Amino acid sequence: MSSDAIETQGLTRTFGGTCALDHLDLRVPAGTVFGFLGPNGAGKTTTLRLLLGLLEPTAGSARVLGLDVATHAAEVRARCGALLEHHGLYERLSAEDNLEFAGRAWRIAGPARRARARELLEGLGLWERRRERVSGWSRGMKQRLAVARALVHRPALVFLDEPTAGLDPAAAAAFRDEIAGLAAREGTTVFLTTHNLAEAERICAAVAVIRAGRLAAVGTPDELRARGRAPRVRLAGRGFGEAVLAQVRAVPGVARAGADASGLWAELREGVDPAPVVSAAVGAGAEVSAVGNDGATLEDAYLSLMEAGR
Repeated sequence: MSSDAIETQGLTRTFGGTCALDHLDLRVPAGTVFGFLGPNGAGKTTTLRLLLGLLEPTAGSARVLGLDVATHAAEVRARCGALLEHHGLYERLSAEDNLEFAGRAWRIAGPARRARARELLEGLGLWERRRERVSGWSRGMKQRLAVARALVHRPALVFLDEPTAGLDPAAAAAFRDEIAGLAAREGTTVFLTTHNLAEAERICAAVAVIRAGRLAAVGTPDELRARGRAPRVRLAGRGFGEAVLAQVRAVPGVARAGADASGLWAELREGVDPAPVVSAAVGAGAEVSAVGNDGATLEDAYLSLMEAGR
């Protein structure tokens, strides 16, 4: 049996003369949190709908949990959970009643249904407010409850489409932690579509970047960071004027250098030792109090990939 929760080969979808997804080849290992990154309109939601069998592909194929989506769409959906663009909660009901309704829809027996509702509500920090009507809740709390509903039948794979969109930074950070914790406890594969790079960098074991319907890159966050800008050395201190910058820029292996509010930085070519940069700065009169690495971020890699597409 394949260790991949998702596998696509040449998966393509067109709408009239527009190609929304262009020959996507992708593998998502089981038991991971996998980020699917891209700007709005890149093809993320189209991909998700194809994987759930809500759209038919124009070409190519997709297997989800070992099942061909083209011939087993209903079974795929029965084994997956999903939070799409809208939470779909019954806002006149309490949190407890929303999960009771979902559990009955999945034909979970009474004692198991109630135990599962408590497990999820406690795990997402909602148990103490389980009897409140959902209509009075914040967007972040509703999103957490929607995730609980998506997990009520213990799916092997859950799809989350932009789950933190519209949340304030504190709520989004808490939500990310809860998703990561739930994935670890449940052993569930999470397929997370987002354009929030901090979100992906924090909780995803692997990420794919899609651009204009085409796969631009796939790998761990570290692997994608390595594709971003060159590594930098950063010097803290004072006296980083133009004379110092000129000396640093003259050091062999320094591609670029500059100064900002945090100090002086120098972008190095592969394998270059940062020590001569420090020596050049000190020799030119700078006072250096600290030296550190300023490696590329996932945002650097992402922006580089988007720029390459233009």
